[in-house]
Parts: sequence; structure tokens; C-alpha cells
Amino acid sequence: MRIRVDVGLIHYPVYNKNKEIITSAVTNLDLHDIARAAKTFGVDTFYIVTPLKDQQQLFQEILDHWLSGPGARYNEKRKNALEKVRICESFSTLSDICKAKWGVAPLILATGAGPKESSWPYEKVREIIWAEKPLLLLFGTAWGLAEEITQMVDGFLPPIKGIGEYNHLSVRSAAAIILDRLLAERQ
Repeated sequence: MRIRVDVGLIHYPVYNKNKEIITSAVTNLDLHDIARAAKTFGVDTFYIVTPLKDQQQLFQEILDHWLSGPGARYNEKRKNALEKVRICESFSTLSDICKAKWGVAPLILATGAGPKESSWPYEKVREIIWAEKPLLLLFGTAWGLAEEITQMVDGFLPPIKGIGEYNHLSVRSAAAIILDRLLAERQ
């Protein structure tokens, strides 16, 4: 069976805490941790989406270090995870890449901390994945995906809920939890 799941980490357009549209900074921790989760759970490709050329260059330098530079020899497991990473300039480019790769438009589901009307239960999404249909999961940075992105998706995954009112996980933590819910072997 082939897992046809891709992950997109969106840095633009996203909101800041004042609900203004911004481009968020790329972080080394997100790159490494989400790549490792993607590798662990069989994700096909992990896309970093940013229009900023300096941020793309920074990420490419980090990737080069771990894929073909000293890091490749130092830590082969890190290299194996980071081989899943691709840099992309926009959501529309990402969508086109996934459609071309799979030969059909993937189901696109967004994530976020708040409840949405069109939430897809995790079990239903698991069934889609195991039926080998392509899926693109979008994770927002900063304070979440801007409406111009969420208007173009097919639906949303339910938010991750803990105990109490506090609900502000790092994107790398949320990605690991969601990938576990969707792709982990169940006993």
C-alpha cells in the first residue's frame, strides 16, 4: 500500500495575533521536527511554503548541510527525514505540484486550533488514506491560516483539545499529534 499524503507548512498567508495577514519566519525546529514526524508516519513529501526568497535560501542552506554537507555524514537518520522536504513559494504552486504528482487533485484539509463547521472526523480521513486517495494536510504558522487559504480547502480536521481552556500548541507538536491520529498503526 502506498500512503499518498503530503504535508504543507504554510508561512504565507497567515495571521498574526492581531488578525493581520503576515508572512511568518521559517524556523529550524519546525523543519527538523516535522520532517522527522513525516518520515516516521510515511508522509510522501513535506513542503515548506514561503514566498520570501531569503527564507527559501536559508532553508535550502540548512537542507544542503544535512543532505549533502557535513550533517549528512554526522547524522544519517536526520538526513533520511530531511530528504522528504521541499521548498515551495505559494499555496497555488503547492496545489499544482501535488495534483501533477498524483495525477488527480488531492483532498485538501486544513488544521487549526478552533472548531470549524466542515470538520472531517479523523476516522473518515483515515479511510480515505487507506483507500490510497491523495491527501494534502495544511498546517499554518503564527496564529493560523488566513481565510484566503481556508476558503480553498475541502475541509478541516477537528482541533486538538487538551484539558482546560488553553489551546496554543506549537505547529510541530500539532503536526506530530495529527499524523499519529491519521497514520499510526492501531493495536
